[in-house]
Amino acid sequence: MPAGVNANQKSYDYLLKFLLVGDSDVGKQEILSGLEDGSLDSPFAGASDVAYKTTTILLDGKRIKLQLWDTSGQGRFSTIIRSYSRGAQGIILVYDITNKWSFDGIDRWLLEVEEHAPGVPKILIGNRLHLAFKRQVNELTAETYAFKNNMVFFEVSPLCNYNIRESFVELSRMALQRNGMERLWRSNKVLTLQELCCRTIVTRTTVYSIEQLPLPQALKSCLKSYSMTSYKTRAQHSALQKEKIARKSHQQCDHINLQCRKSCTVS
Repeated sequence: MPAGVNANQKSYDYLLKFLLVGDSDVGKQEILSGLEDGSLDSPFAGASDVAYKTTTILLDGKRIKLQLWDTSGQGRFSTIIRSYSRGAQGIILVYDITNKWSFDGIDRWLLEVEEHAPGVPKILIGNRLHLAFKRQVNELTAETYAFKNNMVFFEVSPLCNYNIRESFVELSRMALQRNGMERLWRSNKVLTLQELCCRTIVTRTTVYSIEQLPLPQALKSCLKSYSMTSYKTRAQHSALQKEKIARKSHQQCDHINLQCRKSCTVS
């Protein structure tokens, strides 16, 4: 193929801009530094308060290029969010599970995000899961907080490469759904070889048995992450199904009671 043709071809199908917000010591840079690919140089001059990186993920067979902006978390956070939230399709709120103050500070960040980027999909990330023995923020507490504020919740570990890409994939899905783009590829969904292998293994074992498999540690971490993500999705689907069944049963009972009342009236 001619070089000119290759130069005009995009290396991605969709481009999304995500903003990482949180206190300065929660490990946002750790999350970005663990990504394998992407540019480290900001496309804008003078962005000294913000770290920038790009990476490409695969979502249902489509290449999604992410522009990830990491705010510094210093005192001028409101000015930074106001400047860099323009055009953002997703917000990642990050706290450190070993630092309760960083979790309490999420309220402040959330208010700023809602003011300057209302309606933009958000996820809540509890960082440094590999330090769970020093945990100060209960997982259930954080998950309840995320649910109350319409956010998806993940606990991640850059050191173990746990749930990093999974969280990016979920936020990308939410962003594309919000913009009505998901229908463009839903009918032509293509699973990667890694997804097929993970799905096959996870359906035949438990998350606790994965550690016993004779596989490299990196692959085990990937399988655990995939298993936990799949479990949460199935649990949410099951809860929705139960709610629908309960609602339908309640409607049927109301209908029967109404018929009984009518019969009594006629009698």
